[in-house]
Amino acid sequence: MEHHHENTQAVINRLSRAIGHMEAIKKMVQEDRDCSEVLIQLAAVKSAVNNIAKIVLQDHIQHCVVDAIETGDKNVLDDLSTAIDKFMK
Repeated sequence: MEHHHENTQAVINRLSRAIGHMEAIKKMVQEDRDCSEVLIQLAAVKSAVNNIAKIVLQDHIQHCVVDAIETGDKNVLDDLSTAIDKFMK
């Protein structure tokens, strides 16, 4: 099923920044930088990814779940629950 989300560009922009940050961390590791510095940067990326996920989840609930409920598609709630479980692992 094809969807359009209002926050697509914001998610893409944030993903691009997180990817750039990961590339910088990779370089830090290659340069044998201090492990504490690497861990701090990894924590920043983890937080960024969690914030991206929050935007995707909010968009999904506000649009996909609402649309599915309006059309009587109850599977969307099961799918959402499965996705949240996998994300939280």
